Amino acid sequence: MSRAARLLDIIQILRDAHTPLRAHDLADELEVHARTIYRDIATLKARRVPIDGAAGLGYILRPGYELPPLAFTPDEMESIVVGAKLIRRTGDAELQRAAQSVVLKIKAVTSGNLDRQLADDAFFVSDFGTPRSNLIDMAKVRRAIRDQKKIRIRYVDEHDARSERVVQPVGVAYYVEVTLIHAWCELREDYRHFRTDRITGIAFLKQGFSPRTDKPAR
Repeated sequence: MSRAARLLDIIQILRDAHTPLRAHDLADELEVHARTIYRDIATLKARRVPIDGAAGLGYILRPGYELPPLAFTPDEMESIVVGAKLIRRTGDAELQRAAQSVVLKIKAVTSGNLDRQLADDAFFVSDFGTPRSNLIDMAKVRRAIRDQKKIRIRYVDEHDARSERVVQPVGVAYYVEVTLIHAWCELREDYRHFRTDRITGIAFLKQGFSPRTDKPAR
């Protein structure tokens, strides 16, 4: 998460809070250290965001503060709504929740009447797509990509050959019928694309890896 996005999230969380929130509470929700929250609060106060409170006591946003309105064209707004609906087809439950949160945040800070653009029946996107996996938490896969952490998988290929591999994940491809994890395979010493529906076991390792200069073929 970028710092700008985190600052916006802090404002949103404080707007919704009914009692003061401690830095540790905010840090837990945003998955950062408390000292990061202290710095962010200081930055927001310097930008004249009316936050009251202090370290150890908690923070609260004074009533009446509104974020500057965002200005989207109708086409831009509709592209966001359709994109959020298309994410349903990835089978990635955490991405789906995040997409819905994005739409709600945009609705909260966008000027004008968006009821027509945001109406559920204004745009239809088929639910047909990659089935949701009960084995693989795609949010953890995406986190491993961001944090450059290795993954151990048990895999069954198209010839029903079984193997166990340690891979260095670098990307995810969402197709209509299948999701692929792009990774450097330490067993094959090359890039491979692993279908998530053929992964029979997965473990997220603490061991990190350095980014490679070469890129996998798409």
